[in-house]
Amino acid sequence: MGSNTDLQRRRTAAVPRGVANSLGVYVDRARNSELWDVEGRRYIDFASGISVLNIGHLHPRVVAAVQQQLQQVAHACFQVTPYENYVALAERLNALAPGPTPKKSILFSTGAEAVENALKIARFHTRRSAVIAFSGAFHGRTLATMTLTGKVQPYKAGFGALLPEIFHVPFPMAYHGVTAQHSLAAIEQLFKADVDPARVAAIIIEPVQGEGGFYVAPPEFLRSLRALCDRHGIVLIVDEIQSGIARTGRMFAIEHSGVEPDLMTVAKSIAGGLPLSAVVGKAEIMDAPPPGGLGGTYAGSPLACAAALAVLDVIAEERLIERAQQLGARLSGRLKSLQARYAAIGEVRGLGAMVAIELVKNGSAEQPDAELTRALVQAAARQGLIILSCGVYGNVIRFLAPLTISDALLGEGLDRLDEALAEVTRAPVAATA
Repeated sequence: MGSNTDLQRRRTAAVPRGVANSLGVYVDRARNSELWDVEGRRYIDFASGISVLNIGHLHPRVVAAVQQQLQQVAHACFQVTPYENYVALAERLNALAPGPTPKKSILFSTGAEAVENALKIARFHTRRSAVIAFSGAFHGRTLATMTLTGKVQPYKAGFGALLPEIFHVPFPMAYHGVTAQHSLAAIEQLFKADVDPARVAAIIIEPVQGEGGFYVAPPEFLRSLRALCDRHGIVLIVDEIQSGIARTGRMFAIEHSGVEPDLMTVAKSIAGGLPLSAVVGKAEIMDAPPPGGLGGTYAGSPLACAAALAVLDVIAEERLIERAQQLGARLSGRLKSLQARYAAIGEVRGLGAMVAIELVKNGSAEQPDAELTRALVQAAARQGLIILSCGVYGNVIRFLAPLTISDALLGEGLDRLDEALAEVTRAPVAATA
């Protein structure tokens, strides 16, 4: 198989530079919250493949479900010869979706595909075309989702003309002085200066921004957004691709606000590592497009549906929603103790087990430290810990350990983070009990 260095050389020659790698570490095998590279080195995984592995690597229930399905049928295309587990998964998602309104679900393969189709459904239902998104948002890399994404570098720059009639307003970020009132006022100003609300098909929002930096939308803001959409006949799309599937201590992060979305996009952890996504929404809106208007060859594959049904069983049986709350409290507490020792940590924030630290210079929110953040990712890897950066300014470290991680392994990972912080800041490591 070769060493990490050999594989990186082959990767450079064979794969375009447009797909980046955080680390030059090539995984060989993984189990629950740990992985081993091709050189046999062990790592604690605080990344979960960017929030895909809420139930850990290769959960036995998922492995068994996929193995069984693989002996029956791997692909049929739901639009040609449908199959039961697609319908069963749609029923489960409809029952789990927040709010009393009857729901329907359609399955796809990727988060971007789910967002694209949510836009299509909203536009067909309203017969409008404009969409409002938020600064710092990340919704994907396809044409429409790239346009919705609220960050130019590296997602938009150089790719030419984007989708028309997409407008951005500030996302509430208390640490940077942007309040819910500022964001709502920006939408009202948008209606006065740029777009008639009667032309707006949808507003799309992440309850907790993912790539944008793990900023949590205040519940009162989400409730105000719901009221605004109701007032103007606008479809409210909630993007739960990174925040959903028990990560925040609820099945979906929007549940913390009590808001019922019109449409909701789901992906990442829904299928335990297999490609699967969904749009879940109010039945009347979901039924707007005609037969043939929605679909995809690989959308909702039998293998992924089998995995997803097993994932939902694991979440319920292992009480992972409650576990996310416990992990979040433990993680936030330890990170705040690190904040007291490392001046570079400007803020600790999050919801449930979706937690981040923001790294700054001189204790100032207005001085993001992207260089230190990049160095910390590499230093953590040298300590045997996989972490991810994010944020509009590239100065946020997000923590996405599997919800199945043990307390001991979580503590070991945080010890390694402490050592990495000491290395990059040249501060002493505190003794641990």
